[in-house]
Amino acid sequence: MTKATLKTILKAIPTTIPKAIPQAIPKALQKTTALAAALAVALAANTPALAAQTLQLAHNAAEGNPKWEASERFAKLVEEGTHGQIHVDVGGNAQYGDDMEALTLMRMGSLAFSANSQGPVASIVPQFSVLGLPFLFDSLPTAWKVMDGKVGDELKRLAQEQGLVLLALWDNGIRHVSNNVRPIEKPADLKGLKIRTPPDEMTVDIFDALGATPTPMNFSELYIALQQGVVDGQENPLMNIYSSKLYEVQKYISLTGHKYESTPLLMSKIVWDGLSPEDQKVIQNAAIEAGKYNRQASLAADKELRAKMEQAGVTFNEVDQAPFIEATRGVYDAWRQKYPKMVDMVVEAAKTASQ
Repeated sequence: MTKATLKTILKAIPTTIPKAIPQAIPKALQKTTALAAALAVALAANTPALAAQTLQLAHNAAEGNPKWEASERFAKLVEEGTHGQIHVDVGGNAQYGDDMEALTLMRMGSLAFSANSQGPVASIVPQFSVLGLPFLFDSLPTAWKVMDGKVGDELKRLAQEQGLVLLALWDNGIRHVSNNVRPIEKPADLKGLKIRTPPDEMTVDIFDALGATPTPMNFSELYIALQQGVVDGQENPLMNIYSSKLYEVQKYISLTGHKYESTPLLMSKIVWDGLSPEDQKVIQNAAIEAGKYNRQASLAADKELRAKMEQAGVTFNEVDQAPFIEATRGVYDAWRQKYPKMVDMVVEAAKTASQ
């Protein structure tokens, strides 16, 4: 039944009957009229085309990446939980804009969701960068414990002040260095190498401290930049290196484990405030549930993908982290001066979580 047809039916059915008329109308006809009205109301309530809305979700990951898969799962859970009243249209590979564009659109209310990146989000809420302090977390589960506690609560509060609702902190893995010049075994091996970093002040500070030449660049430009030699190398978790095929244009991957990054799943506060409490609850629960899948997929990736890339001809090497940790101690001092409360909170939480 089309919307126009339904409107025609509703117009033809009286919503009230004058008090003097019911006595003159046979009871059977009154019942028929009431039944028709009830039927029309039921049809209207159960016609999705009249009430359903489509909300867009942007992210920059390639198909097969845990961020891609978790975004699709989130969309499915929202649609199921709202009985089809909210459809989430997922645009991967920066289809709806890169991370910075997505943040701007969400704050304007023109985009509903983004499975974003820690670095770009830190350009609006700088305290997000603190999660990426060098060698902060000894494992992914340690990082998750920290983010699911008071640190995550504080980041949620700060994000809301900037017009963003932090639905969940998904995972973007522990990062390693790849390049086309030589294996990185000690900090001196990075000297003079142009290493692409995200547009993220923390990552730039780390590679400055290690003697490299950090070169901020959007992720969507990275493959071609490596292929053409614009940069010598880059740093990412293995899942990103594999799903975006960066290993095709890199000879060496050094397992530095120099920093962690989250994937903040964000929503426009303007769009959020326009939803019912029931729909807000569905969306929040879907974000957490999809995040569980994302985290487990991220955890499994490091164990599975090394062998696949070695078979493709990439040379891996293990790294003694001690000299790298020593070389980056100054990064903690610099960031503690900027955000003492957040740095102390995160460092203390990481120590507790690793015990």
